[in-house]
Amino acid sequence: MEPPVLGLLTVVFGGLFHGSFALPMKKLERVWAWENIWLIYSVAGLVVLPPLLAMLTVPGLGEIYRQASPGMLWLVALFGLGWGTGSVLFGQAISRIGMALGFAIILGITSSVGSLLPLVIFDPGVIGTARGKTLLASIAIAVLGIILCSMAGAQRDRDAHSKGTPPKNKFVSGLVVSILSGILSPMLNIGFVFGQPLQAAGAAHGAGASFAANTIWAPALLGGFLANAGYSIYLLNKNRSWALYRGAKASPAAWAGASLMGLLWFGGLSIYGMGAAAMGQLGAVVGWPAFMSTVILTANFLGFVAGEWKHAGPRAKRLEWSAIAVLILSIVVASRVA
Repeated sequence: MEPPVLGLLTVVFGGLFHGSFALPMKKLERVWAWENIWLIYSVAGLVVLPPLLAMLTVPGLGEIYRQASPGMLWLVALFGLGWGTGSVLFGQAISRIGMALGFAIILGITSSVGSLLPLVIFDPGVIGTARGKTLLASIAIAVLGIILCSMAGAQRDRDAHSKGTPPKNKFVSGLVVSILSGILSPMLNIGFVFGQPLQAAGAAHGAGASFAANTIWAPALLGGFLANAGYSIYLLNKNRSWALYRGAKASPAAWAGASLMGLLWFGGLSIYGMGAAAMGQLGAVVGWPAFMSTVILTANFLGFVAGEWKHAGPRAKRLEWSAIAVLILSIVVASRVA
């Protein structure tokens, strides 16, 4: 099998992992509060796994960090903190409006804004060029997809109410939270731009092309962990939900399920990185939209299977799948600037 084909299959496999990371929340929310789940997920996915993978794949990792510029490490962590804030909002969004709508809206914004922000910051003159206009077009398409998602979600709630299901009154707040998450989440991309010297140092120390970027994960996601853990601990104290970690509800299955979320989230990104590296130049052009599209489709399929749309009528479902198609189109258009 040719490397680009194998790389594409790897990217899609990573998307299946990443798109399913929130699924365990469906059952965990029956025994734990949101903050209990999110704290364990954050520890596993942002603190334990990134440095472990870096230590296993990058020779001389400690020396790389010792020789790195402290200012650059702080910037990477700071942008990771910004992304972490978006991640907290992501968790709140899918708790309010479900995996299907949450993933579609947030990733639709993230893909376009994440491509545009580095250009605006590092090369603002590009906005008037063909590349800039392509990205602006992708954002306009994403906005259309978000509008369709909003219509689908509102229709879903009306359908549920008409069938006697009490409305949760969380859709509007969930939509706002999703949009804010989509705007903040791309800050991880900016952190990666500032962290390029770490990746180069990893390659110079003998890390393979698929693993050199692991040097950036640890400081970036550690910054993200501070936001995720900080908000979770605030809620644990406010709601007095620390007690849920003890007693009858502190089953090994609950701890394992929350940890599995971290494994699926970080594992999906890591697998994507390996697949994109194997694709060479096609990684940015084909790999990224393939990954994002797989994540959205996986999350929506699992959301439907989990019953998020069981009370929705045909019109709501048509609007949702139309929105998904439009958001995937925006991702494909954004990838054309690579």
